Amino acid sequence: MSAPASHLAMYNFGLHVAAADAPEVQGFVRREPLNFAAAEKASGFVGRSGYRGEPGPRSWGVMAFPRFLKGSGFDSGPSSLSLWQDIESLMAFSYAGVHAEALKNARNWNTKNDWPPLVLWWVEAGRRPDWEGAARQLEWLHDHGPGPQAFTFKQPYGPDGERVEIDRARVKALMQANVAGQSELLEQLKDIPA
Repeated sequence: MSAPASHLAMYNFGLHVAAADAPEVQGFVRREPLNFAAAEKASGFVGRSGYRGEPGPRSWGVMAFPRFLKGSGFDSGPSSLSLWQDIESLMAFSYAGVHAEALKNARNWNTKNDWPPLVLWWVEAGRRPDWEGAARQLEWLHDHGPGPQAFTFKQPYGPDGERVEIDRARVKALMQANVAGQSELLEQLKDIPA
C-alpha cells in the first residue's frame, strides 16, 4: 500500500466558562493529557502540535487564535491542531473512548458559541499546518460555510475537492479497535470528576 498523498488537518477552538485554573474547568484540564494519550494510540493518528513552553511535542509555529477570542476576556482558548490519515480515523477517535467521554461533558466547561467548534482541511503529506493558518481556516469556515478548502464531519470533502461519504462501517471498526487500546486510560477517567 502506498503512502497517502494528503493528510487531514483538524483544528478546534473554544472558550471555557472560566479561567483555566478555576474549579469549573478542572474536569477538562485533568482529562487533557488522557485525550492526547488516546489520540497517540488511535489508528490513523499522524501527529499533533504541542504548545510552546509545555512538555510534549513541539509547537507547530507561534500560537495564534481566531478573531472570536477578541472581547472574550481571555487571552487564549482551548484548542488543538492535529493531523490524521483520513476522516474516518479522526471521527473514530473523536466519538468513542476517552475523547467521547470528554465531549459528553464539554457543556460543563465550554461556552456555547456561534462559530464552528472545529475545521477540517487537507494538507500535503509531510507538511504540517501552523496555528495561524489553522485559525484562519476556522474563520474561513465560519464566514463561507463548508467547501473543499474548509469543512466539517457533516459536509466532508476529499483531498480532490469532491464531496465524500464517510465510511461508517470503517469508523465503527476503528472505534472498537481504538477503545480496546484505551482501557488503561478509561480506567483513569473513573477517578476524575466532570
